[in-house]
Amino acid sequence: MKKEKRIEKLSNRCLGCSKQPCHFGCPLENEIRDFIKCMKESKEEDACDLLEKTTVLPALCGRICPHEKQCQGSCIRGKRTRPVQIGAIEAYLGDYALEKGKPLKKVGARGKGYKVAVVGGGPAGLTCAAFLAKEEVDVTIYEKHAYLGGLLQHGIPSFRLNKTLVKKTIHNILSLGIHVKLNQELGENLTLKTLEKEYDAIFLAVGANRSKTLGIEGEELEGVYGGNELLEQENHPNYQGKVVAIIGGGDVAMDVARTIQRKNPKKVIVFYRRSEEEMPAEKKEIRRAIKEGIRFRFHANPVRILGKRRVEKLVYVKTKYKGKKQEKKLVSIKGSEKDLKVDYVIRCLGSRLDASMQNLPLKYTDTSVIYTKETGQTSKRKIFAGGDCTNNIHTVAWASKSGREAAKGILAYLEKTKEKIKN
Repeated sequence: MKKEKRIEKLSNRCLGCSKQPCHFGCPLENEIRDFIKCMKESKEEDACDLLEKTTVLPALCGRICPHEKQCQGSCIRGKRTRPVQIGAIEAYLGDYALEKGKPLKKVGARGKGYKVAVVGGGPAGLTCAAFLAKEEVDVTIYEKHAYLGGLLQHGIPSFRLNKTLVKKTIHNILSLGIHVKLNQELGENLTLKTLEKEYDAIFLAVGANRSKTLGIEGEELEGVYGGNELLEQENHPNYQGKVVAIIGGGDVAMDVARTIQRKNPKKVIVFYRRSEEEMPAEKKEIRRAIKEGIRFRFHANPVRILGKRRVEKLVYVKTKYKGKKQEKKLVSIKGSEKDLKVDYVIRCLGSRLDASMQNLPLKYTDTSVIYTKETGQTSKRKIFAGGDCTNNIHTVAWASKSGREAAKGILAYLEKTKEKIKN
């Protein structure tokens, strides 16, 4: 079956619900029902135009979003049978626009005459820059790496997301007239003070790619790594013939485990303190990991890492739930302590801001991320922030939404500032 026929078949399964639960299940609130209606009528161009109103990353989000938890998880069809494969349809439209050379459209001129700096070229930064440039804002992206994309480039393995597709998507966004300055890192060769003098507003999208610590004995031993850092820097040790323990149950844990499995280890084992059903990773990623030979130990909580200079053993205890359903609590099972010979321990327990990003002259939340209002505005009026460096859900779609909403907030701020000057 040709791809077009497959997508046509998938589109025809949509019921066109009046309540549109898929729309509200999507972080970006894409007009799913309407763009699928266009697909049913063979109006790909119109479908692309509808998508472009809410997202500039359809070819990517269509592939890597946790659809089971978002749009597809809300699909009425999914109540009795398989949900409509919304991600596949979105990815097809994203590819269609790129292959046809369909440029992103300018939508107005509200921002004409203003200059905005975007610090960070990941999903949040790229999206904010795009929606500002659509309104004729003069945008410059400052990126600490020698490339744009952020976690799209170094946080998601190429076996999950084609990097050529990422580059094409970025090129399409930059074609809106966005300027780029690479190898520019806040706190190193770039300061907020300088940007505040040069620009009318600033959007911070610096991410949060430092791995959280385990907080257990032996974590300082040689052979203990952060999963985020391994993915970003690709500075892996030699795993050949080694036993690798992955601690955590999210998508980063799956990405790290599957990356290492491709480097000829003896064994990769994922330790997760709760049940398989409770793992936050996408179910399809867990299934793929199992299929690739990765092993799992559920209800297993690491408590110590043993070794003289480097990792030799991982000590863990079994866990269970105690108490009534409403008040159940995860506890360690007495006398269940076990140890396992391992060569490497990889921490995949979530991410945090880089230390240098925690000392900016801004207000922070009690979870040590940058405080923002709903508009994305920080404690400094002309500085906005979004993505993982704020109190945002750590997925590409949510990061992208925060960038889009911040663009709206920045435009409103610029217009308000203009009115004040006039008066």
